[in-house]
Amino acid sequence: MNAPTSALTPERVLLRLDWQVIRRLDGLLQGDYRSLFYGYGVDFADLREYQPEDDIRYIDWNVTARLNTPYVRQYVEDREIIAWFLLDLSPSMDFGAASNEKRSILTDFVAVLARLLTRHGNRVGAVLYNNRIERTIPARGGRIQALRLIRELLRQPRQPRAAFTDLKPLIEGGLYAFKKRSLVFIVSDFISAPGWERPLKLLNQRHEVIAVRVWDPREVELPDVGLIVMEDAETGEQLYVDTHDKKFRSRFKEAAQRREAALNQAFKHAGVDVLSLSTEGDLVRAILRFVALRRQRRK
Repeated sequence: MNAPTSALTPERVLLRLDWQVIRRLDGLLQGDYRSLFYGYGVDFADLREYQPEDDIRYIDWNVTARLNTPYVRQYVEDREIIAWFLLDLSPSMDFGAASNEKRSILTDFVAVLARLLTRHGNRVGAVLYNNRIERTIPARGGRIQALRLIRELLRQPRQPRAAFTDLKPLIEGGLYAFKKRSLVFIVSDFISAPGWERPLKLLNQRHEVIAVRVWDPREVELPDVGLIVMEDAETGEQLYVDTHDKKFRSRFKEAAQRREAALNQAFKHAGVDVLSLSTEGDLVRAILRFVALRRQRRK
């Protein structure tokens, strides 16, 4: 269980994660963190015609359109990774149990990945967003940078509920700001107004993008606990519902399944891989499942 936010310091967070997550990953992955990220840290070298086994994310669409033949970009590997975290800190990310809100899972994930990447000499930066870009933390290396990211997340105030979140400006911000090919993590629950799908696809054509979806099981299936007040995490609108009603629980689950299907389709269309993090799940197991998926796709 995580400590109360008021008692947390960046050093305590990193120490806890070093013992509970990073050391376990070190043992299970045996240092092979490159399984997590492929196609990153590379510089453009040349163009050649597309072959059936090529990764479609490397197709150069401008050249393809001009020559009427698919061409792919070839890259040479750069030893340094530049990684960016696009972080959704909208009100819906405050949902969850007191000790395991979605925001807490976001903080843990950023801390772990920042520590792993900077430990191997890479640079990490972040964009903090809550319906507008609150702050951009330039990409730097070292343990101090990992601690800085944690500190900024711990001190980030919770914003009052307002209009529904729109992730489009966050993704477009990365699209226009990141000049060198980078590894980009978009960490969000993806509860958003529509319109972010196309910028996500464009961002993935220029960088390696991983969508990190944070979710809570109660957003998918309601427990049978009687009369409760449901509150929209984004707008604050409240509604009394009777969870004893099987038909209501069934409609709620069906609506959640439709949202899930639409979200998966958007990720598939954009060509991005998805790392799913549950507020009641284990971070190490989630990362290992993601690694296994990436390895399988590369075969």
